[in-house]
Amino acid sequence: MALKGPICRLCWVSPAPTPLRDPGERWSFLVGQPLKTSFPGAVPGKENFQRSCVIVSRKLSGLEEATRIRRARELQSSVKVRKRPPLRRGKVSGKLLVPDHIPKPPYVDSSLLPELSNEHQVHNDEGIACMRAACELAAHVLDHAGTLVRPSVTTNEIDKAVHKMIIDAGAYPSPLGYGGFPKSVCTSVNECMCHGIPDSRQLQDGDIINIDVTVYLNGYHGDTSKTFLCGNVNEPTKRLVKVTEECLERAISVCKDGASFKKIGKKISEHAEKYGYGVVERFVGHGVGMVFHSEPLILHHRNDRSGCMVEGETFTIEPILTMGSTESITWDDGWTTVTADGSRAAQFEHTILITRTGAEVLTKC
Repeated sequence: MALKGPICRLCWVSPAPTPLRDPGERWSFLVGQPLKTSFPGAVPGKENFQRSCVIVSRKLSGLEEATRIRRARELQSSVKVRKRPPLRRGKVSGKLLVPDHIPKPPYVDSSLLPELSNEHQVHNDEGIACMRAACELAAHVLDHAGTLVRPSVTTNEIDKAVHKMIIDAGAYPSPLGYGGFPKSVCTSVNECMCHGIPDSRQLQDGDIINIDVTVYLNGYHGDTSKTFLCGNVNEPTKRLVKVTEECLERAISVCKDGASFKKIGKKISEHAEKYGYGVVERFVGHGVGMVFHSEPLILHHRNDRSGCMVEGETFTIEPILTMGSTESITWDDGWTTVTADGSRAAQFEHTILITRTGAEVLTKC
């Protein structure tokens, strides 16, 4: 549960004359046709050159350039053709009951949002075993929730199924009662970045939905989310979902004992920008364990945040990518946050454990 540029730029230059290059030489820039051309002078040994304007763009690679052009065309055509109504709030039913024998986190009896803990959560062997159990349950619940995603199903039905599976396992659904959140899971559809509240709205063919599951088991929280496709989803949206998951995987790949936290945002931004996607800065990953949200805050965009990872530490990485603006609007329910321009957003999340040589993904089925 989250805690609250283009590849190429066109530039005009007036280059000085440069010697001709061998055709086989590799170029690091693509240069457009000059608006004015110049030819050798009539007098031998003399040449006349005219200052010319050209368009210069950074070349990443032939494949990346072709991908960028194709995506731009697809986005242009989708804007012209597809008229999708904006997300609307459905009816929110009352919160579900949790049996008295199930241990509850300390924030449940308060409607106030808990303060962020300043302590990094580093575990001994017993704590790691408890984290593995909580995260394994969260992963299985999320996997089951994904099987329910299809047209006509309501997000409220998904909430009920998630709630039942969690309490049947003797655990507590962590979002329920967190700062007054009324449901057991977050369901964020289409342009909803995160923290969507399950309601009576039926999923439509072509929707995408992020389901964010956190469980509290034996005093530890396990946190994970995934964006699922509902029915026949168009190719540009499928690509957004795929690239978002790839961003998470690339971020995890740089994690290990002693690695700097800022590497995470750099890795995510580099991959997202190849496809022209925006990386949301407002919502961040976080430490997780006996406390739901703690330091370190994990920034998913390029940043200069100090600090390094420590063996035995657990935290979430949960990037949100958008097809358009990364600016957001929060509904008056205080939770549901959507893109300001109505463009679609996707998110993936894992809880990871830092090891000496890498990172163990605790929320993988």
